[in-house]
Amino acid sequence: MANILVVDDELGIRDLLWEILNDEGHNVEVAENAAQARAARLRERPDLVLLDIWMPDTDGVTLLKEWSSAGVLTMPVIMMSGHATIDTAVEATKIGALAFLEKPITLQKLLKAVEQGLARGNVRKLAVPVIVQSPVQVADAAASIDQIAPAAVDNGLQPRQSFMLDKPLRESRDEFEKAYFEYHLAKENGSMTRVAEKTGLERTHLYRKLKQLGVDLTRGKRSAA
Repeated sequence: MANILVVDDELGIRDLLWEILNDEGHNVEVAENAAQARAARLRERPDLVLLDIWMPDTDGVTLLKEWSSAGVLTMPVIMMSGHATIDTAVEATKIGALAFLEKPITLQKLLKAVEQGLARGNVRKLAVPVIVQSPVQVADAAASIDQIAPAAVDNGLQPRQSFMLDKPLRESRDEFEKAYFEYHLAKENGSMTRVAEKTGLERTHLYRKLKQLGVDLTRGKRSAA
């Protein structure tokens, strides 16, 4: 059970997320603007924040910057928006956001993002010395501790990968897809364009897919260095 803060100016979104996360056993606090979010963060000290980008008083990215600059961005933050550009999503992750969810948010993506966010929080509570620079590193750190993902040993461009077959199908599929994309990133020296051509995915969709899976986008580039 975790304390989760949902910040969104749309009543319908707040109610929906409250209902879903409450059914999952979490304590959920809601806020409709940045002012309420500030107060709730101080009052509840949430384990995770779901933060809308477009809000009437202060937008989510500005609020994220505010928390980061003040040194109070101590909890994982997942950004949400139905209109944000890729540049906005990248900016938010550079500031410290864990992930970006595009509206309308599917149940599967919501629960997966929340799971990864809370895993990141557990990493911090265990005082693991991890330097957090991107949501990809957070996902990798969480996976190593909580054994979300299987161990992989790279052997040039021929990685050996083991999968736990007693897991739910969704988790096993995600593990396979992550290994698949990591292999092609290494083979193409980190080139998103060539990986998109190789895998048959549109570049923007590929980028979102890699972020969702927690793929380290710098792995192929480091190998080529």
